[in-house]
Parts: sequence; structure tokens; C-alpha cells
Amino acid sequence: MAWEFALIGLAAGFAAGYLGIGGGVIVVPALVFVFGRDPATAPVASHLAVATSVATMLATSLSSIVAHHRRGAIRWDAVRLLAAGLLLGAALGAWLADQVSTRALAAVFGVFAAFAGVRMLMARQGPSERPLPGRGAGLALGTAFGAISSLVGIGGGVLTGPWMMAHGVSPQRAVATAAACGYPIAVAGTVAFMLLGREETGGLSSLGYVHLPALAGIAVFSVLSAPLGARAVHGSPPQWVRRAFAVLLLGVAARMILQAV
Repeated sequence: MAWEFALIGLAAGFAAGYLGIGGGVIVVPALVFVFGRDPATAPVASHLAVATSVATMLATSLSSIVAHHRRGAIRWDAVRLLAAGLLLGAALGAWLADQVSTRALAAVFGVFAAFAGVRMLMARQGPSERPLPGRGAGLALGTAFGAISSLVGIGGGVLTGPWMMAHGVSPQRAVATAAACGYPIAVAGTVAFMLLGREETGGLSSLGYVHLPALAGIAVFSVLSAPLGARAVHGSPPQWVRRAFAVLLLGVAARMILQAV
């Protein structure tokens, strides 16, 4: 499995840097496939995949944040607005994930990714940046973004990226800001998933639902490729970024929905 974790990490890191999504849209379906082949991990494959994906964001998000910050592309005012809600929502999402079945979790992920992909294809860049909402709305939005992101094991970019673009922010700056929003989700979600699932994963190489060998392999290689993704996105036309985002989401959605059926 080690070489599979390395390949997943390289792909996830590049995606995190290029799209600000934490790599979860790659990590979750890939790990569901890997864990699903092993009789020991198959019964909790989706839970392990989601939890481990959230934990890998501790590395991928940080590496991506550093690369984007050096270019001055992150809207830190937006990150501060959403941060408290993202922390609260991520812990809530982890608890919700522990309450549903493996197939249901795969279905939730697939439907959500499909919705986000269609939204990205239909979205249009606004004429100029518009003001962000107030503190109360920011808390509510952050909580919703964090809960959904933690529930399906993705970075905040799938939600915060389109939300920023809807406020007229360029795709490159939206991606950079989304990468930064992924870190509070990673912190709260990882702690919650480590505390959950200890009975279900007894005997496995895991801490709660977080699979430690997968976390180590993916984290190491994602840190290497995330700066490459960040460099690539800042050299890409905005419409390319939107289309890449949408196509990736729709492809992963189809894969996860078929698996859940």
C-alpha cells in the first residue's frame, strides 16, 4: 500500500495547491478503493477514508498556504471571518460522519461533489469584488462550510472557493483563500475523528478513524507537490481554473455515487 499512498499524496498535494481543496476529492475516493480491498478495513472504508483525508489536510493545507501567501494571494480578512465557524462546523461534521453508514457517507460525498461541480460550470466571474458579510453571517457560513467539509472529508475549498468567486474575487485569489480556510477544518476535524471510532477500528493501525500509515505516506508526498500546484494556478487563465475545478468534482462524484449504489 505504501506506493499507493505516495501516489495519492502527490496528486492530492498538487490539487490542494492548484484548487485550494485540500486534496480530499482525490484522497477520499482513492482511499475508499484501497481500504475496500482489505477485509480488515473494508467495513469502515469510507469512515477511514474521510477521517484520514481530513488529517492529511494538516500537511497539504499548510504547504499550500505558505506557497499562496508568498504571492500575496490570500484574503486573510475572509479567513478570519469564517475561522470560528469552520472550527465549530468541522467538529460537528466529524460527529455526523460517525452516525451514518459507509455507503451513505459515500453517497453524500458523491452528491455533494456533483452539485459543487455543476455550480462551478455555471458560475460567472463578477465584475468586481463585493463586500463580505458581517460577523454573524460569517459564523453561520463558516459552521455550514466546516460541517459539510468535515462530513465528506474535503477541504473548505469546494465551498469557500465558489463563495469567494460569487463575491467577485478572482479564481486564483479564491483558491488561495480556500486553501487557508482548510486549516481550521483540518485541526478540528482531525481531533474529532481521532476521538471517534476507537471501538470500530480496534486492531487496525489507526488512531480513531485516522489510518496512520496512510496519513504518513500521503502527508509526506503531498507537501512536496502542493507548491507546484500553487505555482501552476497563478500561471493559468481564470477560466481554466474554473473548468479544472468543475471537471474534477464531477468525475469524483460519478465514482463515489456508483460505489454507493
